[in-house]
Parts: sequence; structure tokens; C-alpha cells
Amino acid sequence: MIQIAKKYWLGVFVLALFCGASVMIYLKLHTQALPENLVQGSGRIDGDLINVNVKYPGRISIMDISEGDWVQKGSIIAIIDSSEQKAQKSQIDAQIEAQIQQLAAREIELSIAQKSIPESLVKAKANTFIKKAQMNELDKIINTQKNVVAQDQRDVERLNNLFSNRLIEKHQIEMIMLKLQSDKDQLSSLIDKREQLSRAIDITQSDQVEASAAQQKIAALREGIKATESGIKSSKASKTQMNAVLSEMELRSPVDGFVMEKIANNGEVVGSGMAVATLIDPKSLYLKIFVDTLQNGKIKIGDSAVIFLDSDPDRAIAAKVVRIEQKAEFTPKEVSVASDRIQRVFAVHLQPLKVDPLLKLGIPAVGVISLDNKGLPTSLHAVPE
Repeated sequence: MIQIAKKYWLGVFVLALFCGASVMIYLKLHTQALPENLVQGSGRIDGDLINVNVKYPGRISIMDISEGDWVQKGSIIAIIDSSEQKAQKSQIDAQIEAQIQQLAAREIELSIAQKSIPESLVKAKANTFIKKAQMNELDKIINTQKNVVAQDQRDVERLNNLFSNRLIEKHQIEMIMLKLQSDKDQLSSLIDKREQLSRAIDITQSDQVEASAAQQKIAALREGIKATESGIKSSKASKTQMNAVLSEMELRSPVDGFVMEKIANNGEVVGSGMAVATLIDPKSLYLKIFVDTLQNGKIKIGDSAVIFLDSDPDRAIAAKVVRIEQKAEFTPKEVSVASDRIQRVFAVHLQPLKVDPLLKLGIPAVGVISLDNKGLPTSLHAVPE
């Protein structure tokens, strides 16, 4: 028996090879097909990269990140030196403080003016009224005194006639002459007093004019206060703008994600708009597969799907269709299609239902879409190659 086996071993071996090859050829020609409700595609994991850009030029003073680092939203990516901006902010702060002090001084001045100027006007008007009343009274006294002097002069003439006729003594003449001179002196004094009172009235009227004109000073002080308040508002607006600039000098992460690329380093001078790092949000990762024109018309946004990675073929990552390109493109070289005659395909984006740590930018994957949200495979081995 052993001799027979040795004699025909070559034939048995050839027969076994033939049978194995026949099975492989059959499986190759009769590949397992997906159910009609499933659409398969291959592609690579893609995502939306986020550039962290500089808004204002300067030198990087701090940048303590490395490629692959996890960064939280709001965490500092880099700090641009802001010595010049800080100096400008200090100057604005000093300017605001000076304007506030100036405003306080003008408000005090206005308060004093509002009290003193109206009182000065009232006082000037009262003084003018009193002086004019005194003038009227003095004019009456002067008129009376003029009448007295006129009477004295008539008495002198009458007594001179009597003295000429020797009807009175000379002593009486001397007495009336003395009275005439005294009344004239008193009249002259009253006239001088009236002149002084007239000048005093001119002064009080001038004070009244000045007090009236001073009313405009109150209006001017109010306008000055408004101008100072406007200046303070303008300075505070400049301060707000400068604070915004200083805030922009701290480059913060807009998302929770990973550092994909570190573009700049400490001490480098960066220009406006330049990127210092590139981030990616794991929530934005998706599988971009390509389907032919025959299948594209059946896929809808929101259809259920699964993603398989070559590194873990028995792990199905739940996903859904989030985007279907509206424009066909030529079949990429790395994508195989059901028929060689199909040369144009549509890109379809499959996004995981939740963040998966195994998904990384650029790794290949296979996606399967269910047109009726049923029958999705649980292993890559169940998906025909």
C-alpha cells in the first residue's frame, strides 16, 4: 500500500493542486455580492483642518505645543509679543485718567459759576436800581437847594436896596451874604455828589452788562463738559479696541482637537494672516467614499452606514451619510468600481455617530451604506472585496 502511494504521489499532488485552483477560480468568478439594499465604497478618512492664524504681526514669545498634542477649546496655542500694544494701552489709560480729572474740575467750575454768576447779575441790577433811586432823591434835593440859593439872591438884592436907603444895618447885609455863600457851597457839594453817584451808576450798569455776558460762560462750560465727556468715550472706545488687539495676540484653540502640524516656533516673527499651527477636530472626521452613477441616485442624506478599518475588521463603526457631492468626477486611481466601463463617480461622506479614537486623518477604510437602514454588516469579512 505504501509502495502504491509512493508510486502515485505525484499524480495525487497534481490532482490536489488542480482542485484547489478550480475552487479559487470559481470563487473569483462568483464573488459574493452585497444585498441590493447595501452600497459599498472605499476611501480614506478625511476631515476639516483648522489653521490658527495670526491677526497682527509680531514675534512669538510663547508656543508650547507639539504635533499630536491634544488641545482644549480656549487653550493657548501661542502668544505674540505685545509690548508696543501694552504701551499704547497704558498711554490710553493715562489719557482717560487725565480727562476724568479735567471733567471733574470743569463740573466744579460750572457748579460755582451757576451759583455766583446769577447772584452777580442780581446784585448788579439791585445796585443799579438803588443808585438810580438815590440819584432821583438827590436831584430833588438839588432842585430844592437851587431854589434856596435863588431866594438868597433875591433877599440880597432886597436888603441891598434897604441898606441903600439906610433902613437896615450893614450887619444884616453881611448875614444874608454869608447865608447865600453857604447855600451855594452846599449846592455845589450836592452837584459834586450827583456826579459821583452818576459814575457809580455807570459802574453798576457795567457790572450788570458783565454779569449778563457771564451767563454765556455757563453755556461754554456746559459745552466744555460735553466735549470732555465725548473725549472720554472716544478714549474708552480706543481702550476697548486695544484690549481686543491684546486679546488677539493670544492665539487660542477654537476647538477640542489635535495639533496636526506645528508651523512656527518660539522667537519667530510672523506676519499678519500667517498660520502658526494646524488643528483638527475629531468631530469633523469622516470617510470619503466613491460610488458609481448607478448607485448614487439611491443614496439619501441621513442613511445609516458603517465604517470598517483594515486594522480592526470585526469592529463596525456606526455612521451616517452627511453629504453627497452634486458633481461627478473621474474615478480616483485608488478606488475600484463595479464595472470598468464606469469612469465617473460621486463622492459620499460618512460621518461617525460619535467620536472614535481609532479614526485618524488619511487612513484607508471601507464604508457600507444601507438604503433602507437595515442589514448593515458587523464585520469587514462579510463585505465582498
